[in-house]
Amino acid sequence: MIHVATEAETGLAFHPMDQFVVKPLFRHIEPGTCVPSQNITEGCIRWYEPTNATLWLGLTALAIIALFVFGTRGRAIIPNRVQSIAEMTYGMVYKMLEDICGKEGLKYFPFVMTLFCFIVFSNYLGLLPKSFSTTSQIAVTGVLALMVFLGVTILGFVKNGAHFLGLFWVSSAPLALRPVLALIELISYFVRPVSHSIRLAGNVMAGHAVIKVFAAFGAMLLISPIIGIVVTPLSVLGIVGVYGLEMLVAIIQAYVFTILTCVYLKDALHPSH
Repeated sequence: MIHVATEAETGLAFHPMDQFVVKPLFRHIEPGTCVPSQNITEGCIRWYEPTNATLWLGLTALAIIALFVFGTRGRAIIPNRVQSIAEMTYGMVYKMLEDICGKEGLKYFPFVMTLFCFIVFSNYLGLLPKSFSTTSQIAVTGVLALMVFLGVTILGFVKNGAHFLGLFWVSSAPLALRPVLALIELISYFVRPVSHSIRLAGNVMAGHAVIKVFAAFGAMLLISPIIGIVVTPLSVLGIVGVYGLEMLVAIIQAYVFTILTCVYLKDALHPSH
């Protein structure tokens, strides 16, 4: 009979979702010890307390500054690799915004560029061992999506006034269908920040969880050598494959979030159907 060691015997425990828990940097708290009350208990994260999330948000900002400020200081005619990456990123986002929104949309390039860079760097830094993926948190992606939603809505009314409501009135449709289509358009408009944020957070979270699951199977060799001889190599191959896919997903999700932002911006600038 094959004996499979238990968690208590091996000391090994794998919880794929634990990597997404926000924790204070300078003290340990036991899960479930935070009880809402008038006084902050030792088991709660204080609002001013630095956490793993704030640490990696700060590192993301520093990485962006390092690329676009320090990496391009020389402004060489023949750029080095760092300057080439910065210039290609700038050109790609600039071209995307110009193609979708036209010349009028280029004044909003700094905002769109900042969004793209923040998401890209957050995604890739989150793939480092022992890191924390900030874009897996709906609190982060939700704030980004709300910034876009509120920004384009305010911009739409400021630039177009009541004509912005033409975005919901499909004038090319038969008159009898226009009220129904207007309701559908209105609902889909207010769902934008939900889909915009969940798409990014969900894809990032799913990929990281799958890697952690494969890692759990990879440790099977330590628990049961007989089973582990077969399972562990397959798990390592699975980790390599999923990690490579996550490298691709990191840039794709940033691109999708940015291109949707450009589309929403175009609707604000040119709301008529």
